[in-house]
Amino acid sequence: MEAITFLQQYPDQVSSLATQLREVLLENLPGVTEQVDLPAKMVAYVYGEKYADMICTIIPSKKGLKLGFYKGSELHDPGHLLEGSGKISRYVVIGNQEDIYSGALKKLLGNALEAYQQRTRR
Repeated sequence: MEAITFLQQYPDQVSSLATQLREVLLENLPGVTEQVDLPAKMVAYVYGEKYADMICTIIPSKKGLKLGFYKGSELHDPGHLLEGSGKISRYVVIGNQEDIYSGALKKLLGNALEAYQQRTRR
């Protein structure tokens, strides 16, 4: 299943925000690949085949939308957007268009990409 088809299965507001968020991710993560994970109900943005190659995930639900970050617990987050208490992952709640197009989110995406590049240089 393609990402856009998957995202359109959710309520209109969630689907609309998720589609806009998807466009921002594709613009800010050059060459990234989308992988729909139906059992996990998310779309992963990856640069390879391994879990460690993941940058972030769009996590839609009937009630709202989150942008999850692999190794989010280690990311520099000057905008204090990240939430969650997991050992590895963190997420940003996306409630409106302003959240999607904020400079703080774009900076966080850049930090996540840079962290991935540092992880894979080894």
